[in-house]
Amino acid sequence: MKLIFELSGENETLPRAELECVGTVTDYRPQVAVAECPDPSAAQRLAMTHVVMEYLGECDPEPASFRSLLSDLSLVTEEQFAGRAKLIHAGNDHNPCSQREFERLIGTMVKGPVKLIDPPVEYRAILSGDRCYLGKVRYRIARGAYNERNPGKREFFHPGVMMPRMARTLVNLTLCGAGAKLLDPFCGTGGTLIESEMLGMETIGSDFDPMMIGGCRENLVQGTLMLADATRLPVRDASIDAIATDFPYGQSVCIKKEDTMENLYHGALDEMCRVLKPGRRAIVVTHRDISAIAGQHMPVLQHHTQRVHKSLTRHVLVLKK
Repeated sequence: MKLIFELSGENETLPRAELECVGTVTDYRPQVAVAECPDPSAAQRLAMTHVVMEYLGECDPEPASFRSLLSDLSLVTEEQFAGRAKLIHAGNDHNPCSQREFERLIGTMVKGPVKLIDPPVEYRAILSGDRCYLGKVRYRIARGAYNERNPGKREFFHPGVMMPRMARTLVNLTLCGAGAKLLDPFCGTGGTLIESEMLGMETIGSDFDPMMIGGCRENLVQGTLMLADATRLPVRDASIDAIATDFPYGQSVCIKKEDTMENLYHGALDEMCRVLKPGRRAIVVTHRDISAIAGQHMPVLQHHTQRVHKSLTRHVLVLKK
């Protein structure tokens, strides 16, 4: 099915890349994308999407073109509906006041009973750049559920951990789902393992810090945890379907005294390549760009950046064996 995704604006590239786990992107503009999805319900796993819509059509971002589109579609519904429009990014000649006009056109040209508050059906126009996309809302991503899983609410907490929405995005970037075996060799408090567990994956975590392993056991429902050196994992060759991990930043972390961060990168990436099945992905996060280092072990498919605060920018690398 062809779907429209209203994407989060918190990152320029990650929300669109995340869509690969549910379908093939065929078109996109700022904060909106169109994709062919074999299983629309799978879109509910996304973390950086706000609204998922059934694709109805598209046109130039002008009232006259939108009126023509609605006329051609001749939409009819027996259920109560509302029309909504969102202006994401205006073209140079676009009238910023026309958002209300688009909503008025939906309300008057769709045949059916109108209900403005909590309607069972919502037709939604997304105006971005040089296109207007029209869809019928299927899902709203429950972003509040991620807030409920805030790290501070877990049984075991440690400062500086990744927030659940970002952890879910990393898991989604692996393109794996239920039944897949996911490894986090720097599992810490278990953020990525929690998110992968919720998707029905078999989770395996390791860490060199006994305190983290003990705390992670308190946070996980199930899963396998190992006190292990990420450069010498007790895992069989080519036995892992996906890897998602956040490398230690070298401050307030437990690594062997003889290790430098450079050695840790090379050693851990070498191990990831060894245990990963051919054709599968490893998603690694670092506090600096290690693309050149990573490329010596596996091809780098994607490189995303996420500014966390003034002194920290995360680099998200998508590697493929």
